[in-house]
Parts: sequence; C-alpha cells; structure tokens
Amino acid sequence: MTSTTVSGPAESGEDDTARAELTRLLFDGAYEDVHADIRALLLDPVFDARDGLSLPEAGRLSYERSRFVHGRIERPLEILKNPRRLFALAEWPALLDVSTFSLLMVHYNLCLGTVAEHGGDREDLKDYLEELDSLESFGPYMATELGYGNNVAALRTEAVYDRNTETFVIDTPDPLAQKYMSYSGFQDVPKVAVVLARLKAEGKDHGVYPFVVRISDAAGLCEGIHAVPCPEKPVQGLDNGLTRFEQVRVERRNLLLGDMGEFTRDGAFRPAAGNQRKRFLKAMSRIQPGRLCVSGAAVGAGRASVYIALRYAAQRLTNAPGRNDMPVLEYRSHQLSLFTQLAKVYAMTFLLNHAKRRYVSEAGEVSAELNVLIALTKTLTTWEMTETVAVCRERCGAQGIFSANRMADYGSLLQGLVTAEGDNQVLLATTAGQMLARPAAGTGTAAERRAERGPDGLLDLGLLAGILGERERSLHEEGRARMTDGDDRTYFEAWNSTMNSALAMARTQAVRVTLGCFTDAVAEAHEPSVRAALHELALLYALTELQRDAGWYLAQGALTAHEVRALPALIDETCTRVLPHTALLIDGFRLSPELLRSPIAADDYVSAFQALTGAGPFAAATGER
Repeated sequence: MTSTTVSGPAESGEDDTARAELTRLLFDGAYEDVHADIRALLLDPVFDARDGLSLPEAGRLSYERSRFVHGRIERPLEILKNPRRLFALAEWPALLDVSTFSLLMVHYNLCLGTVAEHGGDREDLKDYLEELDSLESFGPYMATELGYGNNVAALRTEAVYDRNTETFVIDTPDPLAQKYMSYSGFQDVPKVAVVLARLKAEGKDHGVYPFVVRISDAAGLCEGIHAVPCPEKPVQGLDNGLTRFEQVRVERRNLLLGDMGEFTRDGAFRPAAGNQRKRFLKAMSRIQPGRLCVSGAAVGAGRASVYIALRYAAQRLTNAPGRNDMPVLEYRSHQLSLFTQLAKVYAMTFLLNHAKRRYVSEAGEVSAELNVLIALTKTLTTWEMTETVAVCRERCGAQGIFSANRMADYGSLLQGLVTAEGDNQVLLATTAGQMLARPAAGTGTAAERRAERGPDGLLDLGLLAGILGERERSLHEEGRARMTDGDDRTYFEAWNSTMNSALAMARTQAVRVTLGCFTDAVAEAHEPSVRAALHELALLYALTELQRDAGWYLAQGALTAHEVRALPALIDETCTRVLPHTALLIDGFRLSPELLRSPIAADDYVSAFQALTGAGPFAAATGER
C-alpha cells in the first residue's frame, strides 16, 4: 500500500460522489445545513496553537475562543430551539480545544438551557436571559457537591424561603455540600450560574430546585460567594472550583420554578403534585441533551484520532523481511488495531445519530424508552472512544504523545466525558436496573438459533445481531431470576449480587442496537463502493464484539468451538477487505490536515513536523538548511 492510498485527496467524480454519500450517512443528511459553518470556524487563527501557555493562560484562551464562536453563529437561545445545532456545536470545537467545548456546552445547554426551559416565558427573567444569551456573563452549572458526586438528588446546599421578604437564603451547611468542579476559579470573569439547591419553606424540605445566582462580576466574587480553584488537570486549564455560599440572599424570581410549584397569593410556596423524585428529574432535564452532546464530542474525538492515525500509518515507513521502506499500515497487526477502531467510530456515529433523531422527534419530552437509549448511547460511546483514542495514540508511537498531534488532548477529554453528565458505571447500573424491571424480549434458545444459520454463517449481519440478542435475553432472564428468587435477602443484597451481570446485559443491548443502526446505514447506502465498505466495517464491528465474549457464547451453545477458533481469522480477513476502502472511509469525516493542524496527518508529515519544530527545510544532497 502506498501513502497516496490514504493521504491522497479524492479526485474523480466517482470518488466525490462516494465521499458525499458517506458524509450524508455520517452526519445524518445535515452536514451542510447544521455542521459546515461551525466546522469552518475552526479554521480561524484564533484556534491556532499557542506554545508556552500555563494552564490558567490556556483556560483564559478558551474563554476567548468561546466568545469568538458565540459571536459568529446564531444566539444561544436560537441554538436551543434547534437541538441538531446544539449537538453539532458539541462535536467540533473539542477537536482543537477541549476546554472551549466544555465552556460552550455548560453555558448553552446546562445553564441557559435550564433558565430557558423553566423560565424562558417570564418577563421578570428577561434580564438574566439577555445577559446569558449575549454572553455578557458566562453561565456555570452548579449541581455536583464535594461529598455526593453523582448523587445530586441527595445534595445539601439549602435555599430557605423567607416568606416575609419573599426571598431565598442560599447557604452551604457543611464541607460536604460545597459545589465542586463548576467554573468559579477565574473570579474576574462575570458569571451567572444555575445553582441546584434544596428548597426549604415553612420548615419543610421540598426537594431540589434550580436557582439563578450571580457568582461574580468584573470586580470579583459577589457577596457571600466563596470559591477556590481545584487542583490542575492535564491539558484542560479551565477554572474548575470549589464553591460555597454564605447566607446569599436572592429574590423569589431567581427560583426557576417552571411547572414544579407555585406561590399562593399570601406568599406561601406550594410544590406541584407528585413526588420529589419526579420534580428533581424535571429540574435536571437538560442532562438528557447534555449526554448526547457529550457523546458527540467523544465520537468527534474518535473520528479525528482514527483519521490522524491512518494517514500517518500510510506514510510512516518501516522495514519488513525482504522489503524496505514499507508503510506500517501494510502490517496486519496495524490493520487489526486501527481498522477495529475505525469500525467502532462508524458504529458509535450511527448509534448517536439514532439517539439524536429520537430525541428530536420527541421534542424534548424524554420517554422511559428514550431515557434508556440516551443512557446506553452516552456510556457506550464514551467508553469505546476512550479505547479508540488510546489505541490510535499508541499506534502513532512517540508522535502520539505530542499535543500538536491531538490525541494526548483527546485522551484527557475522554477521561472527563466518561464522568460528565453521569459517571458511566453509575449511569449504566441505574439503566440496567430499569431494564430488569421489565420482562425480556425475544424467544428461542441459542441452539435453536444456531440451527437456523444460513450458508453465510458468521458473515451474516442478521445472524450476528441475533446472537447478540440471545446474550442480552439470557443475561436479562438471569438477572430477573436472581432479583426474585424468594430468599430473605434485602433488595440491596439482591441487586448487588446481580449488578455485574446486569451491567453486561445493558452493554450487550447497546451493542445490539448499535449493530442494527449500522446495518440500516449499510442498507441506506446508494453507492456500491460505500455499501461495500460499510458492510465490511459493520461485519468487523460485530465479529469483534463476539470475540470479546467468545467464552460465554461457547458455554451457552450460541457458538461452536470451531466458530470460536475461527473468529480471529475471520476478523483478520475482514481487515484485508477494509484496506482498499480506507481513504474513502476517512474522507467522509470532513476532516483535513489544515483543520486539525496535526503534523502527522499532513500529506508530507516529515515536512510538517520540521516546520512545527522550526527546523526548516532540509537539503539532503548538500546538507544545507
């Protein structure tokens, strides 16, 4: 394989058509209308690398870049009306500055989104809405507390209602209740936050509600607000802080009540009908689109990592027995590493597109089924793309360590995304418990399904989906049986003994749904070259997943010993069929060396790296520079 196979641009009309077809599938038919202008912003010099910055300086640069993005697209309130634009905004900036992504998503989705959703039609909140919509102030979102992590429903920050003055007094009662990780470290940056606090009125605890609270202005922190920066994090210089409130009084209007309660004529507070749990979920409603935004950033980083690694692998020369100067991508071992990750990137893209479509179609009303889908999408995409970034970085050797080649930064990004908007392990466990509360779908045994196999065997995508479904059903039934076996265990003891298999069950459902989305994309491809390339990638994804749990499938009779032994060779052979499609498959990502500014992604990575280091051109014949 030569370097032009991956690195060369598409030239023929047929190549252009195939590239457009892949872009249509990858971006769900919305690239030009939804993504293109946001992508174009990244070409501006404001996103060029700045060497020698301290982490705080890098953090302040991210605020500057966020203002740049804000000033060149529609206002945040307009973006919130079009979730597809919000999802696109999550996908692109992290490719060049992971902190800019974080700032934009917290401001647009979590903070302003909460104000707009629960108070956007209120005249008395127009000043706050305009201040946030114009980015006159940045909007942190203060939910997580030092002592409670993901258990936001148990948070301790208090907002006590003073009926006489029609105000709330917000207070941090103890060290465990300090707000943790939200952006309060740069104290001269004007900020208006959404703060989640426990509303107490007339001596009664009504649960968690969102409040608008001014944290700082250009002169520093506001009265009663105390904040210190968190320790430094690799790569990301954002001003994460530890924040506490000391008798901070806010007006009654600062409560983002929505339809979660009301005030009577005599000034008494009355919560809406229903339990605190339902009101809490409504207060936290922006977490759902936030999880899709997190998934978008993860998938974007995965695509960029594979793009960079494959372009580099097509140029990076090595020796082989009987051959010199051979691109490292010629090695089957390199193909196996990178093509399985390429398959995952495509798979996660199609899963995410499916979840985004469902969210948009339900117009923000998240059903129980969609809630499960979003949770599975967030956990699977961020876990899988964490592995993708790590593998791609390793396959690039020492070049993968440099921030200029992006993957080190993407690794830091993914570490945060796995935790953001609900820690994956906790989120998947909660989702698995919800799934076990319902009967399992599907019928038949593994042996019966094996007997139904056609001549294509393990090369049949429909059959592979059925095998995944059998694992999901079996683990589901096993989990329900453990939970209801009639012994004298407490509920926690029963759930604790079931949890790990339940997590496996939930992940398997996510994989099965993903393969279904992938198979649909193959069927939707009109161009023969695109359909062939996607079919091989889908097959590679499915076979890799079967190999992951091959022992289980063998023990259950879903695979024979011969089939398990054959899996490595089938995967290897599939990689050889992916190889001719490599340039096309990464061309559909709409990435470029100019956009990513990664030297090893350039058409001539040696010259690009020379230029980056300031070494200048090299004249081999004379030694002149």
